[in-house]
Amino acid sequence: MQRIVVLNPKGGSGKTTIAINLASYLATRRYTPVLMDFDPQGSTLRWVRKRRPAQAPIHAIAAFEKDSRTTRAFQLRVPDVATHVIVDTPAALDPRQLSDMTRDADKILVPVLPSDIDIHACSRCIRDLLLVAKISRDENRIGVIANRIRRNTLTYQSLIRFLHTLGIPIVATIRDSQNYVRGAEIGIGVHEMKSYVAQEDVAQWVPLVEWLAGSPGDAQAPPGGSSEGAGTAAAAGPPPAAGEPASAVEPVAPAEPEAPAGPLGPGDSSQALSGEVAVAAAAAGF
Repeated sequence: MQRIVVLNPKGGSGKTTIAINLASYLATRRYTPVLMDFDPQGSTLRWVRKRRPAQAPIHAIAAFEKDSRTTRAFQLRVPDVATHVIVDTPAALDPRQLSDMTRDADKILVPVLPSDIDIHACSRCIRDLLLVAKISRDENRIGVIANRIRRNTLTYQSLIRFLHTLGIPIVATIRDSQNYVRGAEIGIGVHEMKSYVAQEDVAQWVPLVEWLAGSPGDAQAPPGGSSEGAGTAAAAGPPPAAGEPASAVEPVAPAEPEAPAGPLGPGDSSQALSGEVAVAAAAAGF
């Protein structure tokens, strides 16, 4: 069983989006994923409850709830059939809790948005993982996800430059897409949408899936002996369940055109972001 922790103490970084879509991918590949929701907002749990019986099953554990009538170990018990446990951590996570949250993690995913505030938060998070949780870079357990990005923009370029200074692999680059919003509303992931709707989004998950598997093209074959999708995140595209809103499988409105990239001018606000990148990297000790 593989334990994957999605972590970033800053709220709004897209931890839940990463967690539920990873669970969706695994479920459509005949794995048995379990989502463990430590976030008091309970967004992951609500998403699971929206899923229809005809969809691939995903088990959820409300880890943020505490019941005095049972032991904590009993509350957090994982079904024996589970192949993966995906942990959605809370925002404002105390650095001292990092060790407990990541001790048994096989992989740790850190999503970060392309903004100066998020870059600072990411640098502190990586620093705490290395210095407080005592996770070595050599273990290849930490992977950064550039989340909600728009390519060919100055903020994206600044984010990528910063991430390269960390010495931590960038395991995925996820675009800013309304497909994730639509999917969250009705309990599905982008891998469960029609291929012509989410093809671009699905393709961006391939590097992440390969990294989680250990090496490119070396993903574990799913239960049942089928290797379909083992190293490729192709869209499953199942037919909608009876009564399912058509918006889940029909094309969504295209994203706004991205601003063209160009050199930083004296008055360009993105120049400040580049300065923040350098400051954040220096503060983190990289």
